[in-house]
Amino acid sequence: MQSSLRLGALAALLAAAAVTAQAQSPAPAVRTEKNMSLELANQIAAASVAACAANGYSVSATVVDRSGVVRAVQRADNAGAHTLGASERKAWTSASAKAPTSAMMENAQKNPGAANLVNIPGFLLLGGGVPVKSGNEVIGAVGVGGAPGGHLDEQCANAALEKVKAQLG
Repeated sequence: MQSSLRLGALAALLAAAAVTAQAQSPAPAVRTEKNMSLELANQIAAASVAACAANGYSVSATVVDRSGVVRAVQRADNAGAHTLGASERKAWTSASAKAPTSAMMENAQKNPGAANLVNIPGFLLLGGGVPVKSGNEVIGAVGVGGAPGGHLDEQCANAALEKVKAQLG
């Protein structure tokens, strides 16, 4: 009985030492991150515009990388000039927050603590911004602007992501 207690205590001490050592080890100096290629960004932008066109909407689509930097832009014939800026802001907002802009908009409307999100320079809390994920890692975002409602912009973005999902891993 005493030896099993000693073994249990020893195991606990070793586990605690391992946790302590892990907590004290510094973070790696160099990180490895996934990001999207230009080819993938172009495919997502084109598929977003095509999905909206199939429903009769002339939109712009912007795809940004994980840092929010523009990788690809497409503007449909007859899409309003304002749709370019809207799609870029939606994509940037989604990549920055790693969340769909529609969910952020709803949260800001319902939660007084999140209401000030609208005051962050560059944030656009309208539906149509959707993160692009490889597994569970956000590698960028797509923003669509110009359909008659953010929920329709978001549908086009999601349709585009569905088209390329095999490439996302």
